[in-house]
Amino acid sequence: MSDSYSACTISSVNKRSLLAVGRAASALLVLVAIVVQINVNIGKGTFNPTRFFAFFTILSNLFGAGLFLFLATRWRSARSPTFDLLRGGSVVYLTVTFIVVVLLLSGADLQVAVPWVDTVLHKIFPIYVVLDWLIDPPASHLTLRSAVRWLVYPLVWLVFTLIRGAFDNWYPYPFLNPANGGYGTVAFFCVAILVGFLVISALTVVAGNALGGRGRPPHLARDVQ
Repeated sequence: MSDSYSACTISSVNKRSLLAVGRAASALLVLVAIVVQINVNIGKGTFNPTRFFAFFTILSNLFGAGLFLFLATRWRSARSPTFDLLRGGSVVYLTVTFIVVVLLLSGADLQVAVPWVDTVLHKIFPIYVVLDWLIDPPASHLTLRSAVRWLVYPLVWLVFTLIRGAFDNWYPYPFLNPANGGYGTVAFFCVAILVGFLVISALTVVAGNALGGRGRPPHLARDVQ
């Protein structure tokens, strides 16, 4: 029994250390990619920080990278419901980023003209974040309230973006620009993407509970409220 327990403990430590290395490496790759793109834009005279950092892609990647770096430094610590909630949010935001870019923004000017930077921010890191969620599922039991909380950030971003665009006539994505079909078209895309957020949030909760809780009922796991 003692040998079996020791082996499980060592295996758990090894897994957590490998996860920490993977998180740190992927986060640093994202940060390097963003810095490289900024330098390229500066060289072309096109860098505007108030616009570059207004892209949902950039903000979501920075959020995910910052969270991963922090978690990597705390790999020996017990996981908390708060960080499970934040990780879930990162999964949702970056998954939506991946899907929207593939379906709606192919060929659009997203200020990430460097091909490998585009690949890292729109594909590699989002996929890695999802795999990290599946490999190291949350220890806490997620609720539908968690999914609703994940919608706060994109809704605030959307409102801010539309208000800003009405004043300076600049929108980070063409489907948010009323010049491309009017406000009815903008509303259609916003509702469609909101539905996408809801579906992906629900799937993230289901996957997290199924893999993390191993089918345990909520009263046997710590709830994320």
